[in-house]
Amino acid sequence: MSNLTRFNPFSELRDPFNEDFFKGFAMRPTYRLMEGEPQMRLDLTEDDKNFFVKAEIPGVKKEDIKVSVEGNQVSLSAEVKKEKQEKEGAKVIRSERYYGSVSRSFTLDESVDQSAASAKYENGVLQLTLPKKPNGQSHLLKIA
Repeated sequence: MSNLTRFNPFSELRDPFNEDFFKGFAMRPTYRLMEGEPQMRLDLTEDDKNFFVKAEIPGVKKEDIKVSVEGNQVSLSAEVKKEKQEKEGAKVIRSERYYGSVSRSFTLDESVDQSAASAKYENGVLQLTLPKKPNGQSHLLKIA
């Protein structure tokens, strides 16, 4: 499972001069140039009959993507392998690699008809069509 970190833009406003204020001061310009861990961004839309999911997972082979649908719970995961190498002539100047996984899970308002669901991966974008299950609507119980 990937390491999740929650970003809080207001964390420095509480105590901007705490003991860690000057700790990475010299590293900040370098840190901004470095690439972070890959993330999976997604859009979720719906109409009367279907849920539509678009997830951006660039640089991943479709064989490395797993989609799981159970009731109204949807889970997406992918194995990411990123390699970058800079050469000058025959001499390697810099080599960077990242191997890991990214995942997202979310709950929909209604159950999904798993037998009619479809997935398509093209140009780094995973597109899911998740049909809503007929008679899968919730109902209120009358209290006696």
